[in-house]
Amino acid sequence: MSSSRRSPTLRRRRLSAELRRLRQDCGLTALDVTQRLSWAAGKLTRMERGEWVRPNPRDVQDLLDVYEVTDEHQREQLMAWAREGRERGWWHPYRDMLSESYTTFVGLEAEASTERTFELAVIPGLLQTADYARALLRSGPAEISSEQIEQRVDIRLARQSILTSGDPLRLLAVVDEAALRRPAGDETVMRAQLEHLLEAAELPRVTLLVIPFRKGRHPGTTGPFTILEFPERLDPDAVYVENVAGELFIEEPSDVDRFRIAFERLTAVAESPEDTIKMIAGLLRT
Repeated sequence: MSSSRRSPTLRRRRLSAELRRLRQDCGLTALDVTQRLSWAAGKLTRMERGEWVRPNPRDVQDLLDVYEVTDEHQREQLMAWAREGRERGWWHPYRDMLSESYTTFVGLEAEASTERTFELAVIPGLLQTADYARALLRSGPAEISSEQIEQRVDIRLARQSILTSGDPLRLLAVVDEAALRRPAGDETVMRAQLEHLLEAAELPRVTLLVIPFRKGRHPGTTGPFTILEFPERLDPDAVYVENVAGELFIEEPSDVDRFRIAFERLTAVAESPEDTIKMIAGLLRT
């Protein structure tokens, strides 16, 4: 994994999971540890849930002592995650306008190896042009200022660098035909967006598939979702779902598996990459 894609969010997630495992292996409850360290009630629970922004290395060191972790390599690895978890991701300047769930999603996406995403009515964020994204935000359900729109466009474009970095993300995107045909902005904006899709589809680690109307109802008609997959077993896969009511971040393996099965069914009814390109090229000729 390229150092440019190292994510403090993922380091905190790893650290939380490992600290929870170590406590459980010792047969200690959160209350046992809290009393031994004279910590405030709920502090350890928040740490184990990943509800921290900047891990305190001293707290981690104290926990390792309580859990009697003596292996120097293991201690150094956990302390390194604590230090790296204090770093600031590229999204830090925008933190005040991002929800906790979306911040977590962007942070984990930064170091994911593969992203599988399905969109029903719009082009996936990683494949949007600035003008297309701007048009979507202007017509979205939330009332936001022009300045906020531009900031959100900046965030979306910054995310896209993951497709062309030295260690690019593997993106598998499935979209309904409606996403290609529903205008966002004027004809010029939509045409540029379709042309951009053709260019993105040429990237070696991007696969774009379209489900045509003629396939009828399919497993994705209930709504869009994104699956993040990681190269190491230490990092469990996750699913991000967004709708008008808010965002949902799913990490329970059995729930993630359900989304993975749904995605496999979507790819099964979608056009091939080659036929997808032909469809988009045909729309540009009309």
